Amino acid sequence: MEKTKISLVPNGPIIVDGEFTVTGIDGKILDTKEKVYLCRCGQSSKKPFCDGTHKTCGFKD
Repeated sequence: MEKTKISLVPNGPIIVDGEFTVTGIDGKILDTKEKVYLCRCGQSSKKPFCDGTHKTCGFKD
């Protein structure tokens, strides 16, 4: 089994890389890729995934 790595990008998203699944609040699997970028700014139109909005909304961690 491949280890899963979680990293924070300064003033940006959370990167999850490895073997994992992302499950929504309704229990449905949202993504099964090997790497995803999760929103931390709360402004993404693709929540829980990052769409780059943190670059224009002034998000600072």
